[in-house]
Amino acid sequence: MNIRLNMDNMQIQQRHNSVQRLEQDGPWDMIVIGGGITGAGIARETARQGKKVLLLEQKDFAWGTSSRSSKMVHGGLRYLAAGNFKLTSHSVKERERLMNEAPGLVELLPYSWPHYRGGFPGPKVFNAVLAVYDAFAGKRYRNFFNKQDTIYELPFINETNLIGSTRFADATTDDARLVMRVLDEAEQDGACVLNYCKAQQLLKDNDKVSGVIVEDVASGKTYSVKASVVVSATGAWADKFRSDLGQKASIRPLRGSHLVLPHWRLPLAQSITLKHPEDGRSMFVYPWEGMTIIGTTDLDNPAMDIHEPSIHADEVTYLLKAVNTLYPSSKIIKDDIVATFAGVRPIVSGGALNPSSEKRDHSIWDDNGLISVSGGKLTTFRLIALDVLKKAKKYLPSLSYKDYGQNIFSKVTQIPEALSALDTHWQKKLTGFYGNKVTLLCEKTEQEGWAFIPGTQTFWVQLRYAAAYEKVVNLDDLLLRRTRVGLFLVDGGKAFEEKIKTICQQELGWDDAQWSGQWDAYQTVWNQYYSVPLK
Repeated sequence: MNIRLNMDNMQIQQRHNSVQRLEQDGPWDMIVIGGGITGAGIARETARQGKKVLLLEQKDFAWGTSSRSSKMVHGGLRYLAAGNFKLTSHSVKERERLMNEAPGLVELLPYSWPHYRGGFPGPKVFNAVLAVYDAFAGKRYRNFFNKQDTIYELPFINETNLIGSTRFADATTDDARLVMRVLDEAEQDGACVLNYCKAQQLLKDNDKVSGVIVEDVASGKTYSVKASVVVSATGAWADKFRSDLGQKASIRPLRGSHLVLPHWRLPLAQSITLKHPEDGRSMFVYPWEGMTIIGTTDLDNPAMDIHEPSIHADEVTYLLKAVNTLYPSSKIIKDDIVATFAGVRPIVSGGALNPSSEKRDHSIWDDNGLISVSGGKLTTFRLIALDVLKKAKKYLPSLSYKDYGQNIFSKVTQIPEALSALDTHWQKKLTGFYGNKVTLLCEKTEQEGWAFIPGTQTFWVQLRYAAAYEKVVNLDDLLLRRTRVGLFLVDGGKAFEEKIKTICQQELGWDDAQWSGQWDAYQTVWNQYYSVPLK
């Protein structure tokens, strides 16, 4: 996509000033390559120690896996079943921490597992596993329901051979918003974070990695930037820089695809875990942001490049078969699907024949000044960051990697008066999404009020705020990551083109030619990567 910037716009001018810091503020203590949740967490934990941190993202923040996950902040029952008690314990405790620190952004969600005759695991085994799961959390969430109560709790579920169900709990989030909030914390502590700045090449002094050559994609200018240590938090792209240093490939990219339905088409109050009728893979059908999500697949993905992953036609068929087996009377068809999204998990290859059998633990490599990290879970990004800092201490001796239980998020110190117009649910949600910057959001209500975008649970003011303050460069940044209206509206929001145009022209300074180019580019992205494939 061609990036065209209007330098008269205040936000673009601020970005220009930030780009100038690349060389002016160097050398840096740490350069972090990758603007997903892992890179954001590393920048946050390093900047809080007063270190000079530069974070570079070649596309947009959360453009990769961190805007395309299943939106689940969970402990990982599958890891517990596989005997990985340590990972599960850490994940459950981090889940509880995130819910406590960021209510409204990370929220508890009930989960139910229907039990069918002959299925595995049965109620006794599953509840025994959940007893350990709850013990890690220090709370009891599990509860068993007999067949009659299950039919009441889960209306229209397939009743054939149904024994009952077990309810437990995990959490959900808006993954891209989580990234933005963590990046905001890093910036508050002095980090410089830049999207559309590509780390082209590693710099070396006497065979030690000492920095990167950076291209500002907007201007085409390149910069040589030095640092004590360089961290590659590029996820599924981690092999790229390691291969430049002669290391063999370690990442097995696995694609997970999802369907987005209008909530009325399959209304759910909780997430339902199910086994796919063909291969027995665990899947989910769950409510998210006023929609219903069906996911996910787990397939080998072709070698990673700068193009976005997208769902394949056979995956659509696969997911529809699962949901129609669980809810046979619903008869969900392709025409019911509003949008799709696919993400690539950065799995460290262990050689398993079945992609779903690969371990989800993170791995860290030190290649003489380049610290690379890949794998792991959304839930444990803070712990992954501390592990990276432990490796980086070799090159930055004053760096601490000890877990002192510091809060990830700053406490919100002031609740704006304008929020009082909303009920407590929306007050909590918006405060969770924006932290202390909710004050700036509320200032924009002078132009928008508290009107919802029709058919969504997103306020128009959220689009206006993001355009004004959140480093939006392209329209898909605004509609697919800062907000998610591109996933909630038919044709990515085409019916509201004029309103979106007005906001972008007022807040981003785009003239008619720029808007036309941005809208056409967004439509291309949406149709190629977020729509339902025709074949």
